[in-house]
Order: sequence, then C-alpha cells, then structure tokens
Amino acid sequence: MLTSSDFSKANLVEADLSATDLRDSDFTGANLSKAKLARAWLGGARAEKANFEKVEGYRTGFQKMDAEGASFGAAELQRANFQGANLKGVSFEKAELSRVIFDQAILTGTSFNSANLARADLTKAVFEGPLDFSNAFLSLTRVEGVDLSSSIGIEQHQLDMACGDDKTKLPPGLNAPQSWPCADKD
Repeated sequence: MLTSSDFSKANLVEADLSATDLRDSDFTGANLSKAKLARAWLGGARAEKANFEKVEGYRTGFQKMDAEGASFGAAELQRANFQGANLKGVSFEKAELSRVIFDQAILTGTSFNSANLARADLTKAVFEGPLDFSNAFLSLTRVEGVDLSSSIGIEQHQLDMACGDDKTKLPPGLNAPQSWPCADKD
C-alpha cells in the first residue's frame, strides 16, 4: 500500500508494482518503462509526461488519473479502466487496449496509431479535434454516438469492424457499414 506517495521523476524501470495500491500518488515525469502494474490501482494519480512504455497493466485502475502528455507506447493494458482520466496528448502507439474502458476520459490529441482497440469502449470519451487511428485495430470497438469526423488515419475497413450507430459521425469520404457489427448485441 503506497497511496499518496511521491514518485515524481523516479526511475521505476522494470519495477514490479502488481496489485499495489498507488492511488493519489505523484508519477509526474517518472519512468515506468517495462514495469509490471497488473491489477494495480493508480486512481487519482498524477502522471503528466510519465513514461509507461511497455508496461504490463492488465485490469489496472487508472480512473481519474492525470496523465497529460504521457506515453503508453506498446503497453499491455487489456481490461484497464481509464474512466475520467485526463489523457490529453497521450500516445498509445502499438498498445494493447482490448476491452479498455475510456468512460468520460479526456482524449483530446491522443494517438492510437497501430493500437489494438478490440472491444474497447470510446462511447463516452471526451475529446475535441482529431484522434489518430492510423493502422489501429477496431474490431467491435464501441464508437456509438462518437464524433469521429476530424479523426485521422481511420479507414473504411476499420469502421466496418467497429460498433457504431446512426449518431456516429464519420470523416469525409467514409460511410457507415450497411449493418454495424454490434447493432443487435449488448
């Protein structure tokens, strides 16, 4: 239990913090590259410009974390929860984000370049401007009601696998599939 700890600018490369309570801690500018965070709790933590590249964070709680400008490149974050997190300008390049929850997360300027977002939920995420979906895998990714009109790198074959609805706004030149894959499923 390390709640409210100061790890700002700390070198935590390859640290094993699995199942550790790190809520409300300060990771500003910290290097957590290749750290193990499986089932850890980082809710309410500060992590601006922190390096989470290649972390293992299965089922990790990042709720209400402030991680503006952080990098989660090539991170393994299946079933993580980013509810209400500030993820402005975050890079999730090549990250494994299957079944991740982004409910009320702020994603303005976030990059999902080459990320796996299979079954992730973006329906209640908050963002203004483009998100980068270049080469992202969007199989059954929830985008119902999401305004993707200014997103970059998104292609028709990605949308054909995603779960949208008649309220999903698409970039110019792209069309809603005749039948969204999740139209009859919940």
